[in-house]
Amino acid sequence: MNAVFMSAALALLLSILLGLAQVFRHRGRADSLLAALLFGSTGAALVLVLAKALGLSRGADIALVFALLAAVLGVAFVVRGWPSEEQTGGQDP
Repeated sequence: MNAVFMSAALALLLSILLGLAQVFRHRGRADSLLAALLFGSTGAALVLVLAKALGLSRGADIALVFALLAAVLGVAFVVRGWPSEEQTGGQDP
């Protein structure tokens, strides 16, 4: 059963790496926001899968912290980093 969890962890890690490559290729603000949210949710899933595979009891707590930090990062990016309509002249950034 551990092989199934480890292969799922490898697939999640591959997803994070592909998302990172996409961020380096396209440097838009929306891409950065979506990548940050992807890294947070996939990182939480990766921690949960690895905790189950390795038998760690605190994996759910660590995954919850990752998910909360990703949500806070997404909100902070929108509040502080997204330009207002006055700055963009009514066009999408």
